[in-house]
Amino acid sequence: MSNSIRPHSGARTTSVLVSGAGIAGTALAHWLDRYGFRATVVERAPSLRGGGQAVDIRGTALTVVERMGLLEQVRARRTGLRGMSVVDADGRELRRSTEWTATGGPIDGPDVEILRDELAELIAGAERSGPAAGPGVEYRFGDAIDTLVQHAEGVEVRFRGGTERSFDLVVGADGLHSNTRRLVFGPEADYLHPIGTYVAGWSAPNHLGLDRWEIAHRDGDDPNWFCMAMTVRDNSELRVFVGFHSDEPLADMLPRDPARQRQLVAERSAHARWELPRFLKAMGETDAFHYDVIAQIRMDRWSEDRVVLLGDAGYCCSPATGQGTSVALTAAYVLAGELHAADGDHRTAYPAYERRLRDHVAANQAILELTGDRKARSESVMNPGRPDPKLEAAFRAALDFDLPDY
Repeated sequence: MSNSIRPHSGARTTSVLVSGAGIAGTALAHWLDRYGFRATVVERAPSLRGGGQAVDIRGTALTVVERMGLLEQVRARRTGLRGMSVVDADGRELRRSTEWTATGGPIDGPDVEILRDELAELIAGAERSGPAAGPGVEYRFGDAIDTLVQHAEGVEVRFRGGTERSFDLVVGADGLHSNTRRLVFGPEADYLHPIGTYVAGWSAPNHLGLDRWEIAHRDGDDPNWFCMAMTVRDNSELRVFVGFHSDEPLADMLPRDPARQRQLVAERSAHARWELPRFLKAMGETDAFHYDVIAQIRMDRWSEDRVVLLGDAGYCCSPATGQGTSVALTAAYVLAGELHAADGDHRTAYPAYERRLRDHVAANQAILELTGDRKARSESVMNPGRPDPKLEAAFRAALDFDLPDY
């Protein structure tokens, strides 16, 4: 049953600044606009970000997408993988499956696997009427929050571009390395819990001629490094992923310079054979590149007065769980719904948002602990199939959420 959409009934339209135009930020803007709030989204990138991994929409999140009126479009853009292979260093196929893929799970299941950037485009309406989730959403690309000061009547924000504006509320939906979280809650190190694994993803030509297929490769029995390639965009390109473990200091492994990030990935993959030389060459030629640590964000609270965190900024599950996008979609729906139900009163809406989602987030973050050590995680990539009973039960618990109507 679809939720009813009725205008926000407050005496004055509540203005909300959303930092970050990823999945969480664009989804929140969509719902805020539908509820009659005045939403502004600020994004430091010059446009909606391209590249990134394939993400999964599961369980309650599918209902959220349906209520957004986007389920048919999302399903039409799914990766549509038919199966996967595992190959050795010489490209010889070791095993294959037409029932499961490492990135998307069971092929005949209800889940939808879609590229992160394509999902963000659909939510933001970029292909329909420009980069806006609706007529009431303002996007500020190429900018970011520099400072914010909260007071009794609102939040004074100074942007890095030099302008200053006042908003009633601010939402940090700016990801794992959230600038909003740093400004309001303190240093990232207080909340970041890395597992020592780093993942890079980039776009490459489909020189292998794969047809809706995924290939995984690991160098022998080494659990510290793996590579995966999958077709996207109707087989017109590949998304290549390389993951590796390192015990070196986090600061050394997370340089801000993309050129240094590419260099790190190349250095960690210099030993590899198969198609790695061609993949690494493509990495240096594409702008669709992303690199980061696999980590979780754990916080005792997600709001401070008029500022609240959403998605990875407040409770990143980590890509290893495959649940981040579904949690972000569900959380955006709940946060907007609680603000709507409270007529924009954050003192009521924020605690209600957290009460509804705390157990759901905890259940999704718990999946990472059940995947075991990095050898177990690596084996799950190389040998896709039905998870063990404990992990299967954890996924069921993570998908169990009573989605309210607002």
